[in-house]
Amino acid sequence: MEQNNIPRELTRAEEEIMQLLWDMGKGFVKDLVERYREPKPAYNTVSTLIRILEQKGFVGHTAYGKTHEYYPLVSKDEYRKHFLNNMISHYFSGSFKQLVSFFAREQKMNIKDLEEMLNTLKRESQQENK
Repeated sequence: MEQNNIPRELTRAEEEIMQLLWDMGKGFVKDLVERYREPKPAYNTVSTLIRILEQKGFVGHTAYGKTHEYYPLVSKDEYRKHFLNNMISHYFSGSFKQLVSFFAREQKMNIKDLEEMLNTLKRESQQENK
């Protein structure tokens, strides 16, 4: 699925379920509930949220009688790109440079940190161009 086809942003509760599904690859509602930290949500709560995610186009399922095994239709990378592009667009006037500048100030990054980040980006860019 292309980034432009991401259905929309996730709520915090929906994102929590997606994080679990992305880690698991696929699973039943009971599997998702088991993976939550205490206090675990009710089975019905997770079941409702997973159906909402399915309606939104984030999750698909395979039926085994009355039981459904759920799996992500949107990859973690696809959603991450969508989320970051929206954040940059809405909070940084579409400028990646403004985003990096903001984090550099807020995280009090020094020149060495910024150079390391730049070197990492250069290496990744060179690997992608191979």
